[in-house]
Amino acid sequence: MNKHKIKYPKLLLLLLTFVISIILFYEGKTYPPFNGFLTSLGYIGVFLGGIFYAYGFTAAPATAALLVLAKEQNILLAGLIGGFGALVSDIIIFLFIKYSFADEIKRLEKEKVVKFLEKEEEKFFGHHHKYVLASLAGFLIASPLPSEIGVTLMAALKNMSIKKFMIIAYSLHTVGIILILLIGNFI
Repeated sequence: MNKHKIKYPKLLLLLLTFVISIILFYEGKTYPPFNGFLTSLGYIGVFLGGIFYAYGFTAAPATAALLVLAKEQNILLAGLIGGFGALVSDIIIFLFIKYSFADEIKRLEKEKVVKFLEKEEEKFFGHHHKYVLASLAGFLIASPLPSEIGVTLMAALKNMSIKKFMIIAYSLHTVGIILILLIGNFI
């Protein structure tokens, strides 16, 4: 066996994409100007904004585009459409993580550090510890922070079906996008 083989290559690659997403998000790297393009597309632009809102790499320009589109669209309808766009992105991430990473997630659950963290979480939060991970995931999904992290946390939950995930993710994204549109309407 190779001594230098990486034990969790997929999870390491996923972590690397999170780090790159966060660096790009905070460094404010510029993306092609979405505002003019999205404004001309109307609700299709809102749908595309929702798709890009769900990815860490494109969350910042998508949020900016949604802020600009707020004055051009019906906020409730735009929120529902944008939430659906974000859901499309989240389903892709969810299915990829849930099924492609299943083997590594099962192995990771057996690691001492994971078992230790689970015990500490249970001590700290008591009988509510089961809801902490889901709540954190929900916050990440609703916000313009990288949804990949929240979706990954949701996909790692054993009792999370695709149907349940779709309802939760759509609701959270829709609320988050409506809040962004409301802010954009007042700017």
